[in-house]
Parts: sequence; structure tokens; C-alpha cells
Amino acid sequence: MKEEAMNGGKPIDQIEGEFVERYAAVAERNNLFDPAFYEKFNVKRGLRNTDGSGVVVGLTEIGEVHGYIIDESEKTDAPGRLRYRGYDIKDVVSGFQSEKRFGFEEAAFLLLFGNLPRPQELNDFSHLLGSLRQLPRGFVEDVILRFPSPDIMNQLARSVLFTYSFDPEPENNSIKNILRQCVELISRFPIYIAYSYQAKRHYYDKYSLSIHHPQAGLSTAENFLYMIRPDNAYTRLEAEVLDLAMVLHAEHGGGNNSTFAIRLVSSAGTDTYSAMGSAIGSLKGIKHGGANIRVMRMADDIKANCPHWDQDDQLSAYLERMIRKEVFDQQGLIYGMGHAVYTLSDPRAELLKAKASQLAAEKGQEKSFQLYEAIERLTPEVMRKVKGSQKAICANIDLYSGFVYEMLGLPRELYTPIFAMARVAGWSAHRIEEIVSGGRIIRPAYKNVSERSDYLPLAQRV
Repeated sequence: MKEEAMNGGKPIDQIEGEFVERYAAVAERNNLFDPAFYEKFNVKRGLRNTDGSGVVVGLTEIGEVHGYIIDESEKTDAPGRLRYRGYDIKDVVSGFQSEKRFGFEEAAFLLLFGNLPRPQELNDFSHLLGSLRQLPRGFVEDVILRFPSPDIMNQLARSVLFTYSFDPEPENNSIKNILRQCVELISRFPIYIAYSYQAKRHYYDKYSLSIHHPQAGLSTAENFLYMIRPDNAYTRLEAEVLDLAMVLHAEHGGGNNSTFAIRLVSSAGTDTYSAMGSAIGSLKGIKHGGANIRVMRMADDIKANCPHWDQDDQLSAYLERMIRKEVFDQQGLIYGMGHAVYTLSDPRAELLKAKASQLAAEKGQEKSFQLYEAIERLTPEVMRKVKGSQKAICANIDLYSGFVYEMLGLPRELYTPIFAMARVAGWSAHRIEEIVSGGRIIRPAYKNVSERSDYLPLAQRV
């Protein structure tokens, strides 16, 4: 029975609903100001310069994202490049793939410590990650299963924050202690996510509950597939593809929203779990994580409403209608195409596309793969035709990552959590770097543009 308020015996939720209904428009109206103020006061909206480049707000040695050259104030398009600690990501990937190894553990070590691990170092680090996968006693039952969430990112954030209570030194911000916490979180993010998914699937989707114990001897990618699938089965190629996707998502410079969030919060001196929670909250936002889900919905729409999508002329015509906001979600966007930094190419997309082609052949999904290739090939010309713009546009990693996850049989609600499962390595590296080399709380300025008002006594307000 709902608790009733004193006012006329109305239920509290009814009073709350009426209040919000009455004042929502007021709140919106009184928080809206002229966007021309951004230009008038030279405010870098979104921390972007007028030419689209990012405002430099810090220094890092962890990740480098390169997509253009600025020479004498002129921006010139360039092939995309991504470096982890100075190493080209293409060389890193080629290295572990040529040796037929999984790469995420190596990439995480590189990001954390700044150098490529020696054989014994990689073995020790991989063994440590495997040995840390068991969650504290009662954690699964009391934290995840007792309070399931319909959103796995929400449950992931709660699991990370709740870990604070199981840590004997949660507020110790020495580098030694932060490193311990970060290594544990890198190991346990896949476990939090797998169990959160199983709880959601059971309590909200009404399937049988399957809880598989993590396996210490498996790679991170293998272990995740083992825990997600009811029969624990996976092929070597499936694990390799997921491992590659994790390597490519592990880091992307300090300026992306979630990494900047963890640096911002870390600069205030808070604990590791609170800092990680802020990054998860950022990644959960639809403008950051989840772009590959929109790619998949776009592909579904094309297949359903463009009868001959395997023909270039028919697909181009439908893409034109998308840009003109006539079909799909009427936002005028081709999802998976274009990037804030990359112009001529996204190296992550190039690497994942090659592996996606192999997986498509194994899964009998060559025709679907050809659709994504066609979108990548046709979109630049369609954009030039419709918008008259000569701006370079390339495929980004999201064009292929969702398709890869679909071929792996992973449900879409896991796409963004998998992003977090990989990016926790980069977040950890940036948290440590911010504490070691940042030194000052990050506090940018906001220009106040409100009108001045005289205070009125309560009785005089009408």
C-alpha cells in the first residue's frame, strides 16, 4: 500500500508527479540561454576549438590519437594513427597476432607500466589477473543477485562502488595501493559484467540462471566467453576477435569523455572506486558508449526497408534518404562513419575489419559483412552529394565492432559493458598518471551570463 501524504490524503508519488509536471518547463526555461554567447565570450564549447580540434587541457604519455595536422593554423587531413605508450597499435597487434597469442594482457601491462612486458613479466601479470578473478565471499549473492539491474552498466558501476566496502584500504591513495586496486578491477570487470548479465537475464528476461566460475588459466577474452555462454563453448577465432576488440578499445587518449572524467575526479583526490564509477557513468551516456548499437539498428533498418541493399545504387539512394532525415531515426546521421579526430582513416576500424572478415567467413555472414563494407565505401560520396561538403569522412571502429559482437552471439546490452571491460586498463593508467604528474585539481572556468536581479521579500513575490 502506497504511503499517503498529509495533504488531502493524496499518495506521495502523485504529489511528486504533479509537482514535477508543473515545474519541469520552468526548470528548462530558466536554464536556457542564447547559444551565441559561446562565440561572444570565446567559450570552447565541448572543449573543442572552432576548427573541430580539441582544446589541450593536459599532458599524457599513455595514448596518442592522431588524425590530422595543423600547420600555420591550417588543418590538413592525415591517415589515422593510434599509439599506446609510443608504440603504434598496428605494430602491437601484428606482434601478438603473428605469435598467435592473445593481446589484451600485454596491452594492459603496456598501458599501466609504460613498457612492453618481457616473457616472464607477461606470464606473471597474466597469472595474477587470472588468480584475482574470484570475487569476495558473498559478493555475487548479496550485491549482484539480490539487487539486479535491467541495465548492466548501472550494475557494473554499483559493483565497483560496492567493492570499496570489501577493500581494507579503500582511501589509501599511494601509487602502490592504487596499482593494486586497478589490477584487481582489470581482472574483475569481466566477472562483474558476466554475473550482472546473468542476473538481468534471469530476473528480468525470465531465463534460467547460469553462474559459471571464472577460469584462472584462460585469457580475459576466453574467460568472458566461457562465463557468458550456457555451454561454456567458444572457438579460438571467436576468442581472438573479442581479444582484438578489447585491445583496440583499451585506450584512446586522455581527451575522450570517460577518460577525462576519471582524470577530473582523480585530481580531486578521491578514491579509486569513486573515480572508476564516474568513468563508467560517462561511458554509459548515449553520446559516448553504445554507438555500435546504433550501427546495428541502422543495419537492421536497411535490411528491412531497402529491398536490394546488396546493390550499390539502391543502398546509396537509401543512405541519401537517411542523411536527408527521411528514414531510420531521422537524425541525418550514418552511424559508424566519421570521427572527432580521425579523418582519412581509423586504424582501429582497419584492424577490426580484417578480423571481422575472417569471422564472417566462419559464421556464414559474408553478405552482411559486405553491407558494412559498402556503407564504408559509399558514404563519403553520398555525403558530398547531399551536403556538398569536401570534409574527409572515414569508418570508425563502431561500424564493425557491433557486427563482430553480433557474430559472437553477444546480446546488445553487453556491447557498452564490453567497452568498459577493455577501457578499464586505460582508465587505470590515466588515474595513476594524473596522481603522479597532475598535481592540481582540475577546475576550468564558466562565464556567468545571467541577468542581475534584486531580492524580493517572500510577501512581495507574485
